[in-house]
Amino acid sequence: MGRLYHGYGLRPEWRGGGALALRDGLIGGGTLPQGARSPMFAAIEESFTQPFHGLTADGRLVEGLFPLRETPCDTRAAVDAARSFLDHLDPEQRVAAVRPLETAERRVWTNAFAFWEPWGVCLEQLTPTQREAAMGTVGACLSSRGLALTRTVMRLNEALGELIDALRDSLREWMYWLTIFGTPSPTEPWGWQLMGHHLIYNCLIRGSQMVLTPAFLGAEPSRHDEGPYAGLWAFEEEQDRALAVVRALTPAQRERAILYPSMLSAELPPRLTSRDEGRHRGGAGRDNAVVPYEGIPAVELSETPRRALLALVETYVGRLAEDHAAEKMAEVDRHLGATYFCWIGPHEEGKPFYYKVHSPVLWIEFDNHPGIFLDNDEPEPFHIHTIVRTPNGNDYGMDLLRQHYERFHTRTAAPR
Repeated sequence: MGRLYHGYGLRPEWRGGGALALRDGLIGGGTLPQGARSPMFAAIEESFTQPFHGLTADGRLVEGLFPLRETPCDTRAAVDAARSFLDHLDPEQRVAAVRPLETAERRVWTNAFAFWEPWGVCLEQLTPTQREAAMGTVGACLSSRGLALTRTVMRLNEALGELIDALRDSLREWMYWLTIFGTPSPTEPWGWQLMGHHLIYNCLIRGSQMVLTPAFLGAEPSRHDEGPYAGLWAFEEEQDRALAVVRALTPAQRERAILYPSMLSAELPPRLTSRDEGRHRGGAGRDNAVVPYEGIPAVELSETPRRALLALVETYVGRLAEDHAAEKMAEVDRHLGATYFCWIGPHEEGKPFYYKVHSPVLWIEFDNHPGIFLDNDEPEPFHIHTIVRTPNGNDYGMDLLRQHYERFHTRTAAPR
């Protein structure tokens, strides 16, 4: 096999579709082959049945962080877009596209490839007009910057497929499933999920409030400098602004923030060297992870690194529609004193690294991964995974949903 990217080739196990029998964006035709299970896949399987608690720092939820309230935000565009999308589907497609809001399926996702028969409709199988309506639903919840990044990630998926002949049927621009949960409404809760390789959004809308987590965006590779996809580049700001934070720290602060100075697997604990999850602690199937605060608290930072940290956070929060992003940044700012920043790896230009921003109301992870398709055994800067979550029980808008049902419906709690 020739060199495909930056001197790296295709991993032998993926030739001909690989041991996982990857076809049309599914592993094993929707059934995980025996012997293919990994800790990540096991965690995803558990999410089908495991009750939801939420990601916490110590196993205990911090209550009262996400009150039901009216905000200045407008969600009518999202409601109208979702209704329009459903109106563009034929009856059979519409049945496939809509699931009950209460279903546990809303919490099941993977950043790899589904090993179950996905719900929703596959954008690859829609007409161009239907796809446009589908992306209208997604775009109504994103800023122009967020939508541009989303479309770049989708095109980078196609670009990876162009590098790997055997996987072109799976690594495609539109190989993503969109599901509407509940009935789009300006008053009652509803949501949607977009899921596929390197791109997942889980959205809950309740009145003027919106939660768009867990969200996963990634790319392998994240940049193309030549060929038909030359100029495609994702996550430049997520890299550059993070480097600005760690470089703004004093030597003593940097020593506290950097958990490990190397990204080499031989120099990290085994729990931080998984090929599937890398250094991530909040990935697929990890809804109930318990992860203590690590690194340096923002309250100890001077003005320059604190501003750099907020600029980094805004890179992720700014993916949301502008009014929702402003609400979220205000929420982040209120809890800045309880926010921690940590780092793994070097902080020189062009080197791989990991970082995490962890607050009571926001969780951000960025990780450079080893190759999944390409055969680099150690992390490289061109394979990027990013995760955004809402800790303390409000991923998937679960805390909002719980409060809504308690206040306005006879049931005592939201389904978990």
